Amino acid sequence: MARADVTAVTVTLDALPWIERCLESLRGLETIVVDHGSVDGTLELVRERFPDVRVVEQENTGYGAGLNAGMRVASGRYFLIVNSDAWAVGDAVDRLAAFAEEHPEVAVVAPRLQNPDGSLQRSVRGFPTLWRLATEYFFLRKLAPRSRLLNAFYAGDFDHDQAREVEWVMAACFLVRREATDEVGLFDEDFFMFSEETDWLYRFHLAGWHVWFVPDAEVVHVGGATHGGRMFPENVRGHVRWFAKHRGPRAAARARRLLLVALRLRALVFRDERGRMYRDAARALR
Repeated sequence: MARADVTAVTVTLDALPWIERCLESLRGLETIVVDHGSVDGTLELVRERFPDVRVVEQENTGYGAGLNAGMRVASGRYFLIVNSDAWAVGDAVDRLAAFAEEHPEVAVVAPRLQNPDGSLQRSVRGFPTLWRLATEYFFLRKLAPRSRLLNAFYAGDFDHDQAREVEWVMAACFLVRREATDEVGLFDEDFFMFSEETDWLYRFHLAGWHVWFVPDAEVVHVGGATHGGRMFPENVRGHVRWFAKHRGPRAAARARRLLLVALRLRALVFRDERGRMYRDAARALR
């Protein structure tokens, strides 16, 4: 893989052990690592094993802010956004870039994500609505996980086996056209972590750009390795921020109330560490 028109950008914060495999899969690309204060040997490994990788060190002001820092110094016509716990399989990047070249109206091209065991990692999503939040946080989607009615937030009716235009996708890995970012801007840094890609891809949608899922490009994603589930309160806050930005203060207030009720119910059902996580998230919303 050697493409002068693609710049890979990844953000690290104590990214061992996966960052080495990530960067190995990106050899031949201009690659930028934005580090947010790693103390586990990540930077030492990157500098020793990957001397061609450009390292940017900065304070941790959020995942989107880190990606923005990398994109601002990138030279490619396309940005490959990739988590530090994800790696491209074979010629996945070439396939993503080829699709983008053939479809100039597309801003974002996303690969099929796999878990490390080779199973599918569902990555296609639907833009938030109050109903879609309810189906997720009240566990309604468990009743019919493949139903669009009860699981549109996770695109439950989509099998991830066909190329298709979608609403938005997880930011574990996708290719972004620089021309589109020049029009709509980079990540909104008010989103510290979670919902930043929902906001970004919604802004592409509003500007008339398209987002496509392309399953013949494959990327392995460990999933949760970069935050270990510790950021759940930020996840629910991100939903409220998204509603405040795109639906207004009344919708944001309704989303907050819905989430508070759901989280309190969850905390009653789960009395262990999981229940404490839900209680912490409810306190964060208050």
